[in-house]
Amino acid sequence: MKKIFLSGFALAALGSTLWSCAPAAKTTASAPPAITPAPAAAPDWSQQADTFLREYSATYQRLYTQSSEAEWRSNTHIVAGDTTNSAATARANEASAAFAGSTENIKRLRELLDHKDQLNNLQVKQLQAALYNAANSPQTIAGVVKQRIKAETQQTEKLYGFDYKYNGKSVTTNDLDNLLRKEKNPAKRQAIWEASKAIGPTLKDGLLNLRDLRNQTVQALGYSDFFTYQASDYGMSREEMMQLVRKINEELRPLYRELHTYARYELAKQYGVKQVPDYLPAHWLPNRWGQDWSSMVEVKGLNLDPVLAKKGAEWQVKQAERFYQSLGFQALPASFWEKSSLYPLPAGANYKKNNHASAWHIDLNNDVRSLMSVEANTEWYETTHHELGHIYYYLTYTNPDVPVLLRAGANRAYHEAMGSLMGLAATQKPFLTGLNLIDPKTQTNQTQTLLKEALSYAAFIPFASGVMSEWENSFYAENLPADQLNAKWWELAKKYQGIVPPTVRGEQYLDPATKTHINDDPAQYYDYALSYVILFQLHDHIAKQILHQDPHATNYYGNKEVGDFLRDIMRPGASKDWRAVLKEKTGEDLSARAMVEYFEPLMTYLKQQNKGRKYTM
Repeated sequence: MKKIFLSGFALAALGSTLWSCAPAAKTTASAPPAITPAPAAAPDWSQQADTFLREYSATYQRLYTQSSEAEWRSNTHIVAGDTTNSAATARANEASAAFAGSTENIKRLRELLDHKDQLNNLQVKQLQAALYNAANSPQTIAGVVKQRIKAETQQTEKLYGFDYKYNGKSVTTNDLDNLLRKEKNPAKRQAIWEASKAIGPTLKDGLLNLRDLRNQTVQALGYSDFFTYQASDYGMSREEMMQLVRKINEELRPLYRELHTYARYELAKQYGVKQVPDYLPAHWLPNRWGQDWSSMVEVKGLNLDPVLAKKGAEWQVKQAERFYQSLGFQALPASFWEKSSLYPLPAGANYKKNNHASAWHIDLNNDVRSLMSVEANTEWYETTHHELGHIYYYLTYTNPDVPVLLRAGANRAYHEAMGSLMGLAATQKPFLTGLNLIDPKTQTNQTQTLLKEALSYAAFIPFASGVMSEWENSFYAENLPADQLNAKWWELAKKYQGIVPPTVRGEQYLDPATKTHINDDPAQYYDYALSYVILFQLHDHIAKQILHQDPHATNYYGNKEVGDFLRDIMRPGASKDWRAVLKEKTGEDLSARAMVEYFEPLMTYLKQQNKGRKYTM
């Protein structure tokens, strides 16, 4: 690394030293007049940036790959009491951090950026990306970075190695999710919900420690706190990000208010409760955090579970690949199928794995993988299309025009938007009819379909941009006291979601930590809220301008123009400004306009259903 650092400074310094040490010319009467040396040529900062970035990127990619491989093992093969994988992961992450955050690199990056007026836009973006990475692991405080990496590895293993129990038996998170979707007895639902929260207390000390370490890490490079650091990746301050997510909440508030009222009365009827509560008891909802209520509604003719059960889990992943291929994308590399972990572990396995669906760009090249636990049902059908959206985004911006350091989404929300967009497209009736997943003659209720979608997409916004974003903002930026963590969580859940716990949840619990992202993907959950806004903007454009179809009833399948539109967005990765990409492709800035418009037909129905009912939001 010193060699890279010295390549600019040392040569300049050496030239200066040689010149200053040259013997002075003797002056005599007969001596010719002294020749004034030509001034040293100005440094070619563009060439220096190219040299630095070429060498830096090669090392960065090698260490990134080693770190990704180690993280993969830690997520796919968790053995209680065995620290082999966690130790290897810690070592790989420490090596990557030591390079990315080295004092020499930080100094050189800053020097080159001081001359950004002499660099091209692609060089500046790469240097800024490298400096952003450095802020998460500055070696000026190497001890703190090492502690943070170790603490994160330990927290991950606790998180995914936890033994959930229900009725005295070990269960998976998939099991708990299925029970919450199907169980009708309120008392049993409460027991299931409480079982899902049992992990919280085991994570408290680790999370508090991580807050301190994460904040200290980024403060070394001038960020006030970790939340501010994460928001800066959008080119926004913390305050600007919070203003944006609050604005989104407000724009969707009228719709959410109707959904909340509808859900209270409908669920009270379903559970045989005569006195409708003002706020939704958390265990009434078909999701551990109340972020997705869609299974409340079954649209006649659109229940895919029976047909998917016959096709099996593997068919779902293969079909998702076929969808992307129909749009002009290439087949997935063979290594995807060889190296991914796509299905639940077999019964009796002597190890565990992370059951949370994710997509991995292992080497920032063509080694792409997915970690899932796909089962043959509608939820996983949609999830497979979502995760492959990430995979195809990786593969598309892995091209010669996008440097390694910029192989990322236009912003983090774009990655989620691409996945969610394809999940939405793959569940619309014309699409499903085209795949023979439903009979073309099947009569479906468009209002109920819209309601189901709203209970998924619109019900999610207050959780993502409200509860999660506000809690982590308070946790990192406002140093939320350790004895107020759970109280703050439920205060926000009531304010934004209108949800309350079934019983008092004191500080002996830590319910926010039961959400995996709080631990291992921190201070950026607003990505998901913003992704839904972007998703509906993209879908609105595709439906109206490319397909010329009703946005509520589209079929992307086989349309190469849709594929071209998506590839145009994917291909530049992070080499273009995310705002410019959105404006160029849709003609508008970030706005919830398309999402609100999409659900406008539902508002009339909800207001009719809620006539005479008590509103509490």
